[in-house]
Amino acid sequence: MRVLSSLRKKSITSVQSLGAGAIILSLAALGTVSFGFGQVVEQTRLSGGEVQKSTQDGMPFPDEQSSDQNPGSVRGTVVDQSGALVSGARVRLTEDRSLKDALSGNDGEFLFTNVAPGPFKLAVTSAGFAPKTVSGVLHGGEAENISPITLNVADTVTEVEVGLTQTEVAQEQIKIAEKQRVFGAIPNFYVSYIPDAAPLTPRQKFALAWKTVVDPFTFVFVGGAAGVEQWQNHFAGYGQGAEGYAKRFGAGYADMATGTFVGAAILPSLLKQDPRYFYRGTGRKISRFGYAVAASVICKGDNGRWQANYSNVMGSLAAGGMSNLYYPRQDRNGAGLTFENAGIGVGATAVSNVFQEFVIRKLTPKSRHNDRSKP
Repeated sequence: MRVLSSLRKKSITSVQSLGAGAIILSLAALGTVSFGFGQVVEQTRLSGGEVQKSTQDGMPFPDEQSSDQNPGSVRGTVVDQSGALVSGARVRLTEDRSLKDALSGNDGEFLFTNVAPGPFKLAVTSAGFAPKTVSGVLHGGEAENISPITLNVADTVTEVEVGLTQTEVAQEQIKIAEKQRVFGAIPNFYVSYIPDAAPLTPRQKFALAWKTVVDPFTFVFVGGAAGVEQWQNHFAGYGQGAEGYAKRFGAGYADMATGTFVGAAILPSLLKQDPRYFYRGTGRKISRFGYAVAASVICKGDNGRWQANYSNVMGSLAAGGMSNLYYPRQDRNGAGLTFENAGIGVGATAVSNVFQEFVIRKLTPKSRHNDRSKP
């Protein structure tokens, strides 16, 4: 009996011990499962029957969170106002921190891939069309199809550079010179106070010569010289009285007109030389004096370079030679008179240039307003 009792007691103790261990293991497993369930799912039913899944701390699942950041694509077509496809248009995509360029194909389409989600801007340009800008927002993993981008024809803008030709510049400078009068009366047309004045065309040289010979003061000057010659009975063969005065006046005017046209228009046009005196106005007085005297035998060419003044020298010789045709017979001595008059002409030019350099400018009111030289 004791043995059975002892065996029965031992078995009961073993079962009790086994039950306690099982309970402990069961509780441990249950805690583990409970902890896992706390980490896995909490479901919240939203309005409209949609279920939002999140962890116990309210954070969305990692897969759902990263899907919003997946890159997408942007596709579109470029057309003109008539709906015709525009190929070769440059399309620039501006994202958050990057720029991408593409050209529309023959079908007018363009495509950007691997575009980061978020706001973007498209700038479209094409020759002959006005630029166009389109904006949009790309969502993660989305393939965005832009509505056709219509380019308007660009407004035609013609730029015209307004400027004067060299001939027009010279004409304006002639107008300035024609206002130059000593004491406001005596014409001083053949001096330039602009060092780099534009060269004159042959037509302008003849026009300036004509302007000089028909100027009212020219007639006054020639008339005064004829009066002095008659008073001194110079060229006695002309006689006295009105007839003698008229002959002296005619001879003097012919000398002036011949010298002006030949020396300041005909020869300068043929030899491409400038008949004007270019005022210097700076430097030592002795240097300016030498420059003025030398200018009677040297001049500027139409190319801007200094050269021998054949026009003035040959013009004086031509005027002297022609004077043999109308001066009294006793005053004609052929070559002697010709070279005498030519020498007088060159000397008179030298004296005139010296006065131009040191005196006449101060007596010519308009000159101070129209030159760029230093006084």
